[in-house]
Amino acid sequence: MPGERQGATSTLASSRGAASVTSPALVPCLLLRRGEVCLPGDQGPEPARTQAGARYDPFDVLDKLAADYPLVYVVDLDGVERGEPQLDLLQELSRDAALWVDGGVRNAEQAIDILVSGAQRAVLSSATLRSPRELRRSWRLSTELVFEADLGPAGLVIRPEWETGDPLALVRSVREVGVDHIVLSPREIAPDWSLVAAVAAAGPTWVDGSFERDQLDRLRQCGASGGIFHIADLLPDRAPVAPSPPLPSQPSGGRDDET
Repeated sequence: MPGERQGATSTLASSRGAASVTSPALVPCLLLRRGEVCLPGDQGPEPARTQAGARYDPFDVLDKLAADYPLVYVVDLDGVERGEPQLDLLQELSRDAALWVDGGVRNAEQAIDILVSGAQRAVLSSATLRSPRELRRSWRLSTELVFEADLGPAGLVIRPEWETGDPLALVRSVREVGVDHIVLSPREIAPDWSLVAAVAAAGPTWVDGSFERDQLDRLRQCGASGGIFHIADLLPDRAPVAPSPPLPSQPSGGRDDET
């Protein structure tokens, strides 16, 4: 929570942005499109506004987040949606905070572009990375990578070249390449805590997407490294947004019942 930087829930190795986790960490997610701070909306990300209709300055928002959290997770929507990440902006932002950046990486060269811009780690997502070959190429060029398994209501969101729709099989293949940190991102559905526990049993695991800060205990029970949350409640004088409908639950197994 804001103001809780002292006694943080995890420590981050400055050389790689890796987490040495003692208990789950909370990581704010900063959505950016064309230099504007965005928030999730019913029809996808939309610009955040104050009650007076003003835009939020991304540098001011980042300064506020960095004062309370040792790591910020940035989603560059220009990269994700159009394949044109805001590299100049990322370079400026990275001077003020430790960043993991999802810039919609399609291939190894784009992953390196994200890292050169100053990110501590580049996020490679199952929804955008072209193939397992590009994952292996990225790993040969740099080990400063995170892999995101994007999970939709119908299951794993993945390009057909990956040849599997099983999240556990995908994560296993990614970790065999060498990538250690995995982000599970359920979209439009509640987290499957049994899946989180299974993935976390094999290595560092983070929960994004529909994760909420009040689910910190679930992360702890599952052995997860941390949770990535949206920052609407942290923006001062924010214009109210319509509440989202309740998320459907995912089927759970015995392991989830135990956590």
